[in-house]
Amino acid sequence: MSDITTTPNDRFEMTELNREASMGGLGTETTDREIRRISLADFETRRDQIADELWAAATDIGFFQVIDHGIDMDAVNHAFAMSAKFFELPREVKEQLPLKKGQNAGWEYSSQVRPSVGTPDQKGSYQLTLPRMDGLWPTDDELAGFRATLLDFERRCWRLAMDILGCFAEKLGFDRDFFTRAHDPSVDTYQSTLRLLHYYAFPDALIDEPNVWRAGAHTDFDALTLLFQRTGQGGLQVLPGAEAASEAWTPVEPSDEAITCNIGDMLMRWSDDRLPSNFHRVRAPRRGEYTGPRYTIAYFAQANTDAVIESAAGKYPQITGGDYIAQRIAANFGK
Repeated sequence: MSDITTTPNDRFEMTELNREASMGGLGTETTDREIRRISLADFETRRDQIADELWAAATDIGFFQVIDHGIDMDAVNHAFAMSAKFFELPREVKEQLPLKKGQNAGWEYSSQVRPSVGTPDQKGSYQLTLPRMDGLWPTDDELAGFRATLLDFERRCWRLAMDILGCFAEKLGFDRDFFTRAHDPSVDTYQSTLRLLHYYAFPDALIDEPNVWRAGAHTDFDALTLLFQRTGQGGLQVLPGAEAASEAWTPVEPSDEAITCNIGDMLMRWSDDRLPSNFHRVRAPRRGEYTGPRYTIAYFAQANTDAVIESAAGKYPQITGGDYIAQRIAANFGK
């Protein structure tokens, strides 16, 4: 990791640890702010209109949902089925595929502690980062078809993310393929990640306990996140910047056909803060709500480790994608 240059952007530099811990993420107020749904149907012929809609939603709240996105529902359902089968594997099998520190690859179990709450997220995950997967796949005897399914799904997510980022590129004054070149999956510096998430079934005894979260308040480190959710398995909330002082959170309703997208810290910096990366969390179920397991699949588009992040107006100094992720980890977790 190279030397880090501190900048005035205190939300996303070394002061983030204090910022996130102090805001707590514990507010219970909610809003009825709209999470916009944007159709990507006829993408090439409607590209300008779609880009306008994406930009309006992203600059307003940093979150939006896309439908008619071109990822076949059979592929989505198959990926979720494989995810459930993976998490059902015996623990001794999954323990042979441990998360590699700093690599975003492998399996982890209740190990992520958010500074905002100081307690482990009530979830486990399996992370796929293409160049870092040696020795981290279950065998076909353990889970037939898992590797092929995830590699296919990762590629579909990459293509969709590049289409969306291409719209943002043109809005920022870059050429259409600017972000595609920065997220090149054909080289060893690729660091975008597909993450399978399993939030555990929630025991009745924990429902009324304070400071228990499926995922504590945080921002994403990447450029763009695609999140696949299942209808009825809710809990995701976002804290728009306009509501930050009062901690009024906006629910993001899940559905099988819609992909929830959000701007990450990397794209916020790349856009000179025009595109906001906002805090979000997954709250615990309340009495009378669904308390079974919650499964999601997230794709985090992160610029290659050697890609240079240079904002359009030069508000922030240049930094590579690898150094930026390392900087964000240090800012969030102090290591």
